[in-house]
Amino acid sequence: MDTNDIRPVGLLICALGGEGGGVLSEWLVETARHAGYPVQASSIPGVAQRTGATTYYIEVFPQPLAALGGRRPVFSLNPVPGAIDAMASSELLETTRQIGNGMTDPARTLVISSSSRTLTTQERMQMTDGRVDSARLVAVVKRFSRAHRIMDMAALAREAGTVVSAVMLGAVAGSGLFPFLRREDYEAVVRAGGGASAEASLRGFAAGWKAAAEPAQADAAQPALRDAGLLQAGRADTAKAAIAPGRAVAAPATAAAAPAATPASPGQPSPDFEALGRARLLEYQDAAYARLYEQRLARVREAERAADPAGTHGGATTREMARWLALWMAFDDIVRVADLKSRASRWDRVRQEVKAREQDLLRVYDHFKPGVAEFAALLPPALAQHLLRWDRARVARGRESWALPLKVGTHSVGGLLMLRGLASLRWLRRHGSRWAAEQAMIERWLEAVVAGTRRDWRLGHEIAQCGRLIKGYGSTNERGKEALLHVVGHLTGLPDASAAADAVAAARAAAVADDAGRALDATLAGLGAPPRPVKEQPIRFVRKGKPVEAQA
Repeated sequence: MDTNDIRPVGLLICALGGEGGGVLSEWLVETARHAGYPVQASSIPGVAQRTGATTYYIEVFPQPLAALGGRRPVFSLNPVPGAIDAMASSELLETTRQIGNGMTDPARTLVISSSSRTLTTQERMQMTDGRVDSARLVAVVKRFSRAHRIMDMAALAREAGTVVSAVMLGAVAGSGLFPFLRREDYEAVVRAGGGASAEASLRGFAAGWKAAAEPAQADAAQPALRDAGLLQAGRADTAKAAIAPGRAVAAPATAAAAPAATPASPGQPSPDFEALGRARLLEYQDAAYARLYEQRLARVREAERAADPAGTHGGATTREMARWLALWMAFDDIVRVADLKSRASRWDRVRQEVKAREQDLLRVYDHFKPGVAEFAALLPPALAQHLLRWDRARVARGRESWALPLKVGTHSVGGLLMLRGLASLRWLRRHGSRWAAEQAMIERWLEAVVAGTRRDWRLGHEIAQCGRLIKGYGSTNERGKEALLHVVGHLTGLPDASAAADAVAAARAAAVADDAGRALDATLAGLGAPPRPVKEQPIRFVRKGKPVEAQA
């Protein structure tokens, strides 16, 4: 064939910051050169959420330099939408974003993508689970690609102890995009880097090669299910990820183990929420607290069986309660924060994130600012009220609420001992004012769910879902509890059970619409419910300083 009729093979690489996209591009260029093929690479930097990932475009001419007789092919500096042969991406939403830009051609382009997600700012800003459904993203990839290889590159990189770029290199190589490049060529270039990192990169390369070379196995992994946070079931920290999709995952726990969980797509309950919740509360407090969780859940299950003896709804109310009840009962406090900050697994995670080597010295400083509310939470109610009154009087005099700023070096023996000492005070929770207040509010919500379920299954189910209003910490957590209790106290007792269920559902949707609560107040007014009480806010007068004269 005339070489004038041969065109280069074009590959678009999309990688997020810190994933080694530049290293991947260099590996591919060096591999082509090592094998004696002409190659060219260019890159376009991304800007956070505006232009997405940094992209690298590589073209390799499928004829060796020795066969060109001194001639050189002409390469393109930029990818042409719809005219690229392959695209490799380290993040699923970024893959579909590039597809939306028209980069792929369903009749031409091979898409190699990770199923893992790095949530966007818009997804994180949502009051509830704002994640994009991964199953829909995978469907887009399949529709707009000639062939596809989808695998969890982040998980493969963790298992190999390397970065995503090494897995991506293996996936590109294993896909057969460049059939004229041998596996030995790739491995020789990676090995040339030398050291322990090269061995780890080779492990990642092998994992990516296998996943891309066996597409049926990669597809069977059901990448969309990984977003539910259930992949590492069997550890107590997984309970947090599974029960609260989208929230930060706690450091691994070793105090308890949960049964293997059945994965579920985002927004759909898992039948193992009860086991995960039990494991979380056992790790959070003790066996007695886990039994209390089971007893509370049994009350809901009994009421649901009475309201739905045929099991038409599949125990949906009990599953919702298993999820949200576990979250509320494991409320965050300074004891919990100290526990998570001082775990060995957290230190390991920090070392991995900063890519610290064995010979490197790593110092980690944690900043805390506990206030009166945090200290009062661990005191008996009488002492706590006295301390809170003192702080309110302080604020009324125009001063800031009292807090204790701390900078703790958790890399030091002293800092670590301080945190572990604080973490050991979990026994003190039961005697604290916050424990009593939280348990009282939980019981009030639980009674409303049980009573609503006995009255009408749908009403109980709607009240149970109000548990999603309890989130975050500090003022956000307080607003959520106030909204839930106001809804329970004023909307669940309507004479018509169906109307009550509709009212609770509408109020819950309004409560998560905005954190200021304006939508909830408007909905409550429309439903004829009394408005939420106005909370007092101190007025501070600030002395106006003297104007500063501008100088030429």
